[in-house]
Amino acid sequence: MAFPASLAEIQAEASCPLCLDYLKDPVTLDCGHNFCSSCIHQRWEDLQCMMPCPICFHECSGKNFKRNSQLCHITDIIKHLPIENNKRKRQEKKLLCENHNEVLDIFCEEDLELLCPRCASSDHQDHHLICIKEAALSQRKKLKRCLEGLSQRLDDAKKGCENQLTKCLEGRWKIEDWKEQLHPEFELFNIYLKQEHILIQIRLLDAEKNMEQKLIQNKSQIFNHMNTLKKLLSKIMKCLQSDHYLLENFKDIQSRYENQPSLMVFTYEFETNSNTILPHYFGLHKMIRTFQENLTLDPQTAHPNLIISEDRKSVTINTSLPLFLDDPRIMIPYPAVLCHEDFGSGRHFWQIEIKGRGECSVGMCTKSFIDKQSPVSEDVFWQLDLTLKLSDTHEQTEQVERIGIFLDYELGELSFYNLKCRSYMHRITGTLTEKVMPFFAIGPFSKSLTIRMVTEQ
Repeated sequence: MAFPASLAEIQAEASCPLCLDYLKDPVTLDCGHNFCSSCIHQRWEDLQCMMPCPICFHECSGKNFKRNSQLCHITDIIKHLPIENNKRKRQEKKLLCENHNEVLDIFCEEDLELLCPRCASSDHQDHHLICIKEAALSQRKKLKRCLEGLSQRLDDAKKGCENQLTKCLEGRWKIEDWKEQLHPEFELFNIYLKQEHILIQIRLLDAEKNMEQKLIQNKSQIFNHMNTLKKLLSKIMKCLQSDHYLLENFKDIQSRYENQPSLMVFTYEFETNSNTILPHYFGLHKMIRTFQENLTLDPQTAHPNLIISEDRKSVTINTSLPLFLDDPRIMIPYPAVLCHEDFGSGRHFWQIEIKGRGECSVGMCTKSFIDKQSPVSEDVFWQLDLTLKLSDTHEQTEQVERIGIFLDYELGELSFYNLKCRSYMHRITGTLTEKVMPFFAIGPFSKSLTIRMVTEQ
């Protein structure tokens, strides 16, 4: 009994797990399982990335298999051995119907069930029935498509994970960059605080000296007033002792008493409101970062004696031409230029750098300003006038100013900020009902003046 069982096991080991027949041109996978070369290639026909072993699902490296010549020779020998036990083993492996005890060799594609011929003829007459091999091939292709879909999802998930990691690294780089940008600003702010601390200490010392001087003066006046009162009191007491002396000096004493001046002392109030820390310092930085606009000049609106740069970011006055031209073809009859961008809602911030010496005006205007060609009407023209002069040493050096302009269209507010010292300068309020455009104008006595739009924070 042991020999037939062993023979059956040997014959089973020489069979392909896919076709259940003797191995033909056997190949061995990375996991060690053996298959017919044609069977495993058919199983992996439509797979690209993942190629699992049909038995243990181990992921193999590729489809280039090495032929197992020794196993092929052993299979040829096993084929000549008695096959009764092998056939009986195969029959035992076949699935039988529980109701009719017949082989399940039919597949119903509608109910996705294995059927015997009797089940197929009774309960599944109107269904699409196919043989097992055809059904296995069809279902195997569906599973391969599922594997491809899952593989694609897995790749997408990996890419998503890599994308999130990249964004995390980019976020860290931005934070580090932001720290580097904030460091010099905080250094400047610390310097400003130290300077303000020194100025406040000096003002407090001056106030203390002034207060001490006034207290000394008050003390001296009070002392003199007390001496005067004592002398008058002593003379009155002396007059009371003699009638003759009383009547003789009564007039003088009465005059001195009635004309006695009141005590005059200096009053001093300590001014506690000496804090001059900039209230807009931190809010201004956030305003620039959130609402900053990248503006460009419109050369078509520029006065002929203004020179616009190629990048349309700066304007310079040309002193070789007359400042005021009476030409109806000129949109703006005085040295000014408008921006290409206009705003009809929201909040907007833009920066300008003014370099040189002379006078200029910065602000915004409405479309009505162009139509009316008038720079003085408040309903169409909002501006801040600036004058850049020579330094105190009268050296021929150009002055540089950095101005920030913030527009809140819905509130109707136009605010101006000095960006060199991060301070608030001026605000204009009104009602806006149409689109507005930033503009820049240069005064009639400006010799060398350049206005440039910047976007640095």
